[in-house]
Amino acid sequence: MPKLKPTHISPTDKEEEAIQVGIANDPDSFELDDEWFRRARPASEVHPELVKQWRQAEGKPELPSKEIISLRLDADVVDHFRSVGPGWQSRINEILRRAVFGSLDNPGG
Repeated sequence: MPKLKPTHISPTDKEEEAIQVGIANDPDSFELDDEWFRRARPASEVHPELVKQWRQAEGKPELPSKEIISLRLDADVVDHFRSVGPGWQSRINEILRRAVFGSLDNPGG
């Protein structure tokens, strides 16, 4: 079983039972069993023209893309940003952007 995120909350047995009853009573809902997965095919195989159209429409992002880097920061600095919650890396980026460019509106200087 994969390791769960620290913020993961599993349903209680009572909640799980209610979920299963809801699934059983919903005519549009069904379990994805081994047979379903055996018959499944990639979208590019089933609708190649739609996938081609979607890929062509993707284009380049309007804003500069972000670059994955490795950056060594003091532990107390990282702890501070993480303690505020999700999005801590984006908050560090915003602070660096303001320090470098003076605002969030200037993407490159």
